[in-house]
Amino acid sequence: MMDQIAVHQDSATSRDWPVAIYRTLKSFGVAQVSYVPDAGHSKLIKLSHADADIKTTVLTTEEEGVAMAAGAWLGGDRAVLLMQSSGVGNCVNMLSLMASCRFPLLTLVTMRGEWAEFNPWQIPMGRATPQAFEIMGTTVLRLENPDDAEEVVSAAASLAYDGDQQVAVLISQRMIGRKKWTRETH
Repeated sequence: MMDQIAVHQDSATSRDWPVAIYRTLKSFGVAQVSYVPDAGHSKLIKLSHADADIKTTVLTTEEEGVAMAAGAWLGGDRAVLLMQSSGVGNCVNMLSLMASCRFPLLTLVTMRGEWAEFNPWQIPMGRATPQAFEIMGTTVLRLENPDDAEEVVSAAASLAYDGDQQVAVLISQRMIGRKKWTRETH
């Protein structure tokens, strides 16, 4: 039987920017990582699972991660939410909780619907992601270059955790790598 799967095609996928992000999160004392499974975050997710000092939580929807971040903060922990741009729309209502209560939120968002997108269903939310965050008062930072991962995530973490702000780092689709549909036999 033939199934269609998405596979990465570009050399950008081999860069170690997820390691730089992981180290930066560790340096800021992040103790909880929540996520909806996403290939773009797979290396960062694996690093988090392998760290005994980080509690990882798999979510059924991205908005649960916003509530997890609020609960973590109230419990004295720092959390980060990992998601894909297609899940941002699920969070809009919950973002008002973070802003109203002045709880910090740091979310790292792998972008879809941008550079070399193969799936037309990803394009509308990819276009709307920055504005969806901004209209809810969330500061948006872009990560376009793997060499800037530590600097951008550090700036975002400082703003979130030290300033009680909501910050989204949008990770360029180009950094994740081109995907295309291929057929694989089983």
